[in-house]
Amino acid sequence: MTIPASFPATTVESSAFAARHLESEVRTYSRSFPAKFTRASGCYLHAADGTAYVDFFAGAGALNYGHNHPLLRDRLIRYMLDDGIAHGLDLDTSAKEEFLLTLAELILVPRGLDYLIQLPGPAGTNAVEAALKLARKCTGRQTVVAFTNGYHGVSAGALAVTGNRHQRAAAGVALPHVFRVPFDGYLGPGVDTVGLLSKMLRDASSGLDLPAAVIVETVQGEGGLNVAGDAWLRRLEGLCREVGSLLIVDDIQAGCGRTGTFFSFESAGIRPDIVTLSKSLSAFGLPLSITLFRRELDQWRPGEHNGTFRGNNHAFVTASEALRLFWSGDDFAVQIRRNAELLGAGLADIARASGDGFRVKGRGLMQGVECPDGETAKAVSRAAFRRGLILETSGPAGEVVKCLPPLTVTPSIMNDALGRLGAAFAEVAR
Repeated sequence: MTIPASFPATTVESSAFAARHLESEVRTYSRSFPAKFTRASGCYLHAADGTAYVDFFAGAGALNYGHNHPLLRDRLIRYMLDDGIAHGLDLDTSAKEEFLLTLAELILVPRGLDYLIQLPGPAGTNAVEAALKLARKCTGRQTVVAFTNGYHGVSAGALAVTGNRHQRAAAGVALPHVFRVPFDGYLGPGVDTVGLLSKMLRDASSGLDLPAAVIVETVQGEGGLNVAGDAWLRRLEGLCREVGSLLIVDDIQAGCGRTGTFFSFESAGIRPDIVTLSKSLSAFGLPLSITLFRRELDQWRPGEHNGTFRGNNHAFVTASEALRLFWSGDDFAVQIRRNAELLGAGLADIARASGDGFRVKGRGLMQGVECPDGETAKAVSRAAFRRGLILETSGPAGEVVKCLPPLTVTPSIMNDALGRLGAAFAEVAR
């Protein structure tokens, strides 16, 4: 490798230093997990020095089926060796047709969801942008209600409905037409936040105009593993119907099985007007997102929302294969729920052993331990990394140690990871 002469002398000592000098300071995860990774398989990431790390981060939830699942990998390789189309814009292709039909057959129809499928672009933020635009287009209204601690992406529209001050400030411009209200439990267990929203919508002097939509995560992943109760979600849906606002469920992190059912809202029995999915939808870490919506909301004119990379055919192939492998029956969902019970029990033991100020949060296989402060959680994450376990923190102050294991994790790997995590908490407590 030729190192440019302009590089500082210290950076030419290794290719790793040289590569780092080329990358922007905006990087994040490489700071938390300082290793050079070379390969990955199942629940493990392997570093160049030979260390095998248990991955309880799973690509921030993009690898629900683990790294390089052999059946998905082999299906994709066969498709590529047959010169299958890789990039297709929104052209009709055999891979896209297979994905749309498989998603309808195995996911939508069994749940009685008559949704149309929009391919808005490669990332979850593209799906959110499409949802917000469509809601405003269909209702003729501008305001969108979002919730405290919500996270929906970092492009302008999605960022506007995101709660994090640090991320919103990076936009450098005003992010208007959003009204933020308290999430379930934000003001304490005895405060009815849907009731508060209802009162404001009925009061012509509250300052809140009738919104085009209400956007919500059933489990706030980046916001700190805050869980919306089923009854709260049903009342929110009822309020949206009453005032003519569309209910958008952002299922980008909590969906695709993460909470024990394919959609995270299934236990509540609600039917959102619009749903966004991404992250693990491709099942292989390939960029793919969709926006689902009720058929009568399809008021788009051709080309009103598009993108060059909305036809990732490789992602269609692995997504279709994963739907058939994991969602043709109920066995996989049962396995997820059993693993979730194992994770919750282990985290409860860790929280009890850690003392006051520690508690378990979350649902399904997105659970974690809330610490007294962000510094404690960060120290636990670092201690876990030294023990060969990768997991992140979340919450407004980064105070929640967050576990996102692959849904395919085995009980033995789960117990191993919990042992490492318990040792990390014990070290920090000392």
